[in-house]
Amino acid sequence: MSDSLDAALALHAHRFDDRTRAFLGERHALLIGGRWVAPREGGSIEVLDPATARRIATVAAATAADVDDAVSAARAAFAQGAWPAMSGGTRAKLIWALADRIAADAQVLGELETLDNGKPLKDTLSIDVPVGAELLRYMGGWATKLRGESVQIGDPGDFQAYTVREPIGVVGQIIPWNFPLLMALLKIAPALARAAL
Repeated sequence: MSDSLDAALALHAHRFDDRTRAFLGERHALLIGGRWVAPREGGSIEVLDPATARRIATVAAATAADVDDAVSAARAAFAQGAWPAMSGGTRAKLIWALADRIAADAQVLGELETLDNGKPLKDTLSIDVPVGAELLRYMGGWATKLRGESVQIGDPGDFQAYTVREPIGVVGQIIPWNFPLLMALLKIAPALARAAL
């Protein structure tokens, strides 16, 4: 672990979990096509703790070429990967398992959220992480219930609505700064539930 990270964490009154400290001390590459890869141009971004303005981590900086690689890999997985070929029940179980993993690692995830965006730890531990896990559980339940159907609304015969089961494919997500984990899960969870072709 770097002296810089030790110095940054020492400025907090909280004693950070050893797993949080270890994660921050690792090299952080790009996850593309199920593999951790270095960015094509080798760039990096320093992550600063907003409470101390000290560097807490260094992460890979993706370029347009890296994004193109990620989109191509995602498109291939969407068209031919194992996930869209799974039954809704299997996808649901895996989404629930992810929720369980998030809940089990709540302390570390809460600490990372706090260090990354400056939010009080009590908020990340009581809102961001547990609500994210519950969101996954809720959306996992939809994996077995998504289908096209006609729905009568209002007075009988007056209105009709319908849903179409039509996955749109690869999309980009913009994750806001204030709830990064929760907002990412808000976009990822329904996509995972709906991913079947």
